[in-house]
Amino acid sequence: MKSVSVEGKIVEVSEPRLVRSRMTGRMNRVATAILTDDTGEINLTLWNEQIDAVKPENIIRVENGYVTEFRGQKQLNIGRYGSLKVLK
Repeated sequence: MKSVSVEGKIVEVSEPRLVRSRMTGRMNRVATAILTDDTGEINLTLWNEQIDAVKPENIIRVENGYVTEFRGQKQLNIGRYGSLKVLK
């Protein structure tokens, strides 16, 4: 699913882990946050500085994200064309 915009509350953020980029070989931090709204919850993938920007209880807005499935669970990704904004 492409071009997804959603606003919700961060419930939890996992500990970041290091992964190597296949394209650049550079190490990046990645974490998974649980994002909830009136319709339910979804895992949100956070990279590098996005991890530092959000904390549990923050209300955020993701614009122009996309949804994939990973290990049987739907996952919201921000990607290079999407944006994440902390509202409060």
